Amino acid sequence: MPCACFGGTRGRLSAAGLTTRVEEHGHCTSIEAEVPETLSAESWREVLEVVAEADRFGLIATNLNGRTLWAVVRKRVPATGDVGGPATSDRS
Repeated sequence: MPCACFGGTRGRLSAAGLTTRVEEHGHCTSIEAEVPETLSAESWREVLEVVAEADRFGLIATNLNGRTLWAVVRKRVPATGDVGGPATSDRS
């Protein structure tokens, strides 16, 4: 199930001029985007505001492959239901 918070992240990164790739994993959702050399300072500020909301983020820059921005958001544990242990009422 996609992380709801990444829908907005993807849209905001796209609005800043980046093309994104999203992958769902067991415990997290990840997003990557190639960062063009021509990205304006204003767009960089927007991009940094967006990824700062993630659990982890970074930038990989190489001479061969350019710059790739990445971010990861952990999927949250459900607030209700069985999350792997007995209910409080089951304890003696």
